Amino acid sequence: MNTSQAGQDDVRPPTMDMKVEVVVIPVADVDRALRFYRGLGWRLDADYEAGPRFRIVQFTPPGSTCSVHIGRGLTPAAPGTTQGTYLVVSDLEQARADLISRGVEVSEVFHNSYDNGFQERVDGPAPDGRSYATFATFSDPDGNGWLMQEVKERAPGR
Repeated sequence: MNTSQAGQDDVRPPTMDMKVEVVVIPVADVDRALRFYRGLGWRLDADYEAGPRFRIVQFTPPGSTCSVHIGRGLTPAAPGTTQGTYLVVSDLEQARADLISRGVEVSEVFHNSYDNGFQERVDGPAPDGRSYATFATFSDPDGNGWLMQEVKERAPGR
């Protein structure tokens, strides 16, 4: 099935905007995670505690309209189980260097190859330099994985 055609017969236009506002990241130690995310240079929007079983800490990455919640009592997900959350950056080398200067262990830059129908990571940026094709990864202290994707020019309509 061609995914660009999937469900096209029953698509109706949306009746209202729906925006992703918050992504919840499960952590074991809220204070340790707070230090980590604050150390990334992300804006601390809130730190609210309502007793021993509930605490919510909200961060927003620079330039993002979507925030991140860490805390206690927010999710049944196990710490470290969130993987592949995208952080889109306009200059991957600069973003990578900034994170490294803040003490974050960041992977080398890579792109994907799809030879023989399989996805394989290949060292270095995408050879043609196109947007959406060059990546690097890092993890928080609990092992939640972030995927940085370089987007220099957005696809139409995005």
